[in-house]
Amino acid sequence: MRGTLIESIAANPRESAQDAILATAVLVTGLLLAIEFDLFSFANQLSTEERRITLLEAIGLTVLLGFCIFAFVVRRLREQSLDAERRAEVDAEIEELRDQAFRDVLTDLPNRRAVIGRLKAMEPADGRSRAFFMMDLNGFKRVNDQYGHAAGDCVLRVIADRFKRASRPSDLLGRLGGDEFSVLADDIDDIGAAALGNRYLDALNNDVWVDGVGHRIGVAIGVVLVPRDCRKAEEILAKADAAMYRAKAFGRSALVFFSDPERPDEDVHPLTRSSAAH
Repeated sequence: MRGTLIESIAANPRESAQDAILATAVLVTGLLLAIEFDLFSFANQLSTEERRITLLEAIGLTVLLGFCIFAFVVRRLREQSLDAERRAEVDAEIEELRDQAFRDVLTDLPNRRAVIGRLKAMEPADGRSRAFFMMDLNGFKRVNDQYGHAAGDCVLRVIADRFKRASRPSDLLGRLGGDEFSVLADDIDDIGAAALGNRYLDALNNDVWVDGVGHRIGVAIGVVLVPRDCRKAEEILAKADAAMYRAKAFGRSALVFFSDPERPDEDVHPLTRSSAAH
């Protein structure tokens, strides 16, 4: 209790100083009243044999003193508890703001900042094989131009939900901005990456329906294998972007690895050709 009281006083110096001033004022007032009404002579009489303080009076004074100390301690502890609650509320608000800074408002996916932060965090080699997918939608601009941005936002939310269902629980699916998405997949080789990429292609096999209108949307996917192709975040983004633009050149849904040699359309990577449905 003593340590807690001292900590409370140290944590609330202003309130403790106010209590000290109040206590001093009460003592000074009591001293002045004692001098005014000659209470010290009464105190002297208590030391004589004729006037002794009774047991009941002693108990009453002790209880009064204990009550004052108890009230002071309770007040300090209550203030300490309120301070802790206020600090917890502030910490929660800061954490919420931090989370919002790394979330995409429209799709509730991690945003570009969160994705880049994850890429930078894994730059020290840890022996794990990863694949990074950069995905750009085909045909989305037409939705915005013909039906407006509200319809475009609905389309993006539907596509984000489809990509979520196609992702593995351990994958980091994010929205880089506009109609660009990305996926970081851990513990995966090139065969597994091709299979996973085909799941994202298949997610857009069916039209996206918004307000009774079906929208035919495709996706161009560029894939980088880490650490085989590169390790640094900037290189991962640049090479995945280059592969994605090669896939976009097919004019339909396609999956292209950065390590694939550039080939004419009739000689596309077999996995890409079999998935190039749009």
